[in-house]
Amino acid sequence: MSVIEERQYKMLQSIEEKTGLKPKVIIDDVKSQKLEKHNKIISFIKAKYNLSHGFANLLAHKSKEEAKINTEENLIELQYKGKEKLFGIYLEVAKFLQQLDSIEFAPKKAYVSIRANKQFAIIQPSTKTRLDIGLNFPKGMEIPLEPSGSFNSMVSHRIRIESQEDFTNLVKDYLIKAYEFSV
Repeated sequence: MSVIEERQYKMLQSIEEKTGLKPKVIIDDVKSQKLEKHNKIISFIKAKYNLSHGFANLLAHKSKEEAKINTEENLIELQYKGKEKLFGIYLEVAKFLQQLDSIEFAPKKAYVSIRANKQFAIIQPSTKTRLDIGLNFPKGMEIPLEPSGSFNSMVSHRIRIESQEDFTNLVKDYLIKAYEFSV
């Protein structure tokens, strides 16, 4: 455990001694208030629980961390609600991409952004029957793929996938090529 983690652990124990409540109870209360601004969260904690700024600040950060984790986990689940047939395809594409070095998955509301040094692909369940893979290639590069058009302005090209059989070696080659341009 690092020095910072150890200090936070001790502070969290002190919070329980000072308030008689587990930090999780306070964090849940903070989340139920739906406060977005950090200073508003701190003010709420200080006023309601009579804690000093340092303790309130720690709890505010903890409540935001927890909210971020929950949000990211749920984003993908929400994307595939009513489109469960496509989720297996998403998992297959994600598993393939995880083999590449330094890959980051960043779930958004409607798609998952895939990055190395920069975004090179997205995976989006566009309809109940189709998953789209958006790829980012350098401007002006001739690629025999459908241009992204109005699909998503963050990528240059799109591949439409309707079944796991559509996730071919050629599609994988294009993913690798887009990845190579991003590193």
